[in-house]
Amino acid sequence: MDEWYSAEGSPAPLGATWIEEEQAFNFALYSKHATEVTLLLYSSTEYFEPLHEYRFNPLINKSGRVWHCRLKAAAISGARYYAYRVAGANEPGSGHRFDDEKILFDPYAGALFRPPHFSREAARIPGSNAGRAPLGVITTDRGFDWTGDRRPIHTSDTVIYEMHVRGFTRRANSGVPTEQRGTYAGLIQKIPYLKELGITAIELLPVFQQDSQEGSYWGYMPLNFFSPHHEYAIAQSSAEACNEFRGMVKAMHAAEIEVILDAVYNHTAEGDETGPTYSYRGIDNDTYYLLQPDRIHYRNDTGGGNILDCANRYVRKMIVESLNFWINEMHVDGFRFDLASIFTRNEDGSINLDDPPVIAEIGESPGLAARRLIAEAWDLSSYELGRSFPGLPWLQWNGKFRDEMRAFVKGDPGMVPAAMTRIYGSSDLFPDDIMNAYHAYQSVNFITCHDGFCLYDLVAYNRKHNEANGHHNTDGSDYNLSWNCGWEGDENVPPAVMDLRKRQVKNFCCLLFLSNGTPMFCAGDEFMNTQKGNNNPYNQDNETTWLDWDRLGKNRDIFRFFKNMIAFRKTHPSLGRSRFWRNDVRWYGVGEAPDLSFDSHTLAWCLHGASQNDIDIYVMLNAYWEALTFVVQEGEPQEWFRAVDTSLPSPQDICAPGSEQRLQSLDYRVDPRSTVVLVRKRQ
Repeated sequence: MDEWYSAEGSPAPLGATWIEEEQAFNFALYSKHATEVTLLLYSSTEYFEPLHEYRFNPLINKSGRVWHCRLKAAAISGARYYAYRVAGANEPGSGHRFDDEKILFDPYAGALFRPPHFSREAARIPGSNAGRAPLGVITTDRGFDWTGDRRPIHTSDTVIYEMHVRGFTRRANSGVPTEQRGTYAGLIQKIPYLKELGITAIELLPVFQQDSQEGSYWGYMPLNFFSPHHEYAIAQSSAEACNEFRGMVKAMHAAEIEVILDAVYNHTAEGDETGPTYSYRGIDNDTYYLLQPDRIHYRNDTGGGNILDCANRYVRKMIVESLNFWINEMHVDGFRFDLASIFTRNEDGSINLDDPPVIAEIGESPGLAARRLIAEAWDLSSYELGRSFPGLPWLQWNGKFRDEMRAFVKGDPGMVPAAMTRIYGSSDLFPDDIMNAYHAYQSVNFITCHDGFCLYDLVAYNRKHNEANGHHNTDGSDYNLSWNCGWEGDENVPPAVMDLRKRQVKNFCCLLFLSNGTPMFCAGDEFMNTQKGNNNPYNQDNETTWLDWDRLGKNRDIFRFFKNMIAFRKTHPSLGRSRFWRNDVRWYGVGEAPDLSFDSHTLAWCLHGASQNDIDIYVMLNAYWEALTFVVQEGEPQEWFRAVDTSLPSPQDICAPGSEQRLQSLDYRVDPRSTVVLVRKRQ
């Protein structure tokens, strides 16, 4: 077989692969419906005219649906970049959109090069886009010194911190050296800050190579699934950007911080039928995308213009191999799958909740099964949160926790039963009965994320202010469950309103870190960063979305509260468990029984920690707008010490370990819209 492969090329692996023993490159491209494929090789300086062309002979260079060849390095000396021309039927009504004038990059390219005259428009309109198309990088060196790298593993102490690589350090006031601002290297500079705060895992908004001319700042329009976005690197070349990313991961691991990627495998930057042809559409449109019954238009359950056909075996193969690339080559620790419910689509667009193949194959991949796999289990056409989602062992973003906690803290009626369920770990969504046996940690609890109001804006704005996005304030959700505390916006805020906002921020912080499940919050929430009321800043690559580190100095009290609340959670493994609290928790109200009535705004509970080698914790929540006296239902006054009272000014609002204040009575006045946490120290 090796002799034949040396002459004809091998159909596996897909992509451009260096064969060291032969001093040759193997090129392999999948296309089921192509009639002709030509490999184009470019020099490092000429991007319009290829240095070499190799037309595949299907009688020699094709196996099944894969076109392949093997070329000696000496024969293609000077070649630095590569691409393809692919011919076939241009019959949109049949699902085929081949155009042999288009220069197409390899979906498996390990790095992409964007030539100086790169043009999205040239890829969108008829005619050649030569010299203006992204090209794959040919390289023999994928090495990186991973010596000493060790994957950190966190359990009850897990705290996930969602961040944007560019936005985290882009401002001058980030304190990061100029050349490193907004880069992977810039994140390394902030490791001491992350450690001080108590973060154990960063969740990076999409870092797959993007189309920089598409207009999305967040990064949810991926161009390629096998390379990091090189504009987040100091390095000028895409290949060097890979090593800068690896260096960031290695540095995070050395600090015991996991790196989780927000992974977009549900659509591509090619958009709908009016979008550009960069790769997938021109290589085999009918394979890569789910089409409407007319075969002309694309299904758009993602909002990105198209949907990848994740039920197709070659698309599944690409997804799984991409995931393994990021695990094996880049050493990341897990993935948050954007719109993961798209994985449940059959090839006809119907929904398969029994055993969707791509989820099964991810679960069967040894390298992936042991990593953090987190689903956003909804899209524009389906909502699969909880046991509906077929990835049984996966974690899931818990949108119900977000919405119901927001409503409870805001003071909406009828929310006490829901709050109890979310605090307990959302056993309604993740039941631990004998059939399902979910774990409490599978609920990723959050109040805010990149999508929607940040935490300060949640307590500062009653309505969205998205005019800057260019859609006349029609984009973004109107369902925010926000409350401005009596004053809209961040200008000339009365001191009493600001005090209330800070109290509400602390209340949200308490609920997040006192609840069973895996907590996550958005970068900047810990110092009340603001996006000026923009709840959908997907296209704002400016100071709207770049963290304003001056607010850290201004709101040092809130940072201190977050830092100490995170430390409190880590000190008490009883809070974040593998399993639900069950008999270890007792629920109360202002008195002996919780008030579950529609007009109730109060809740208390005592979490017994003995089974976890922990102490007992008693929590009192008053979401009402008047002070109420709670009666602690267990123990004697001298056993209980106040650790947290969000109504108090800093630093009395949260006590450092060992400085908690002993109770003088079991009666405790809980001020309006306040949270109190007691710890039990038996004599």
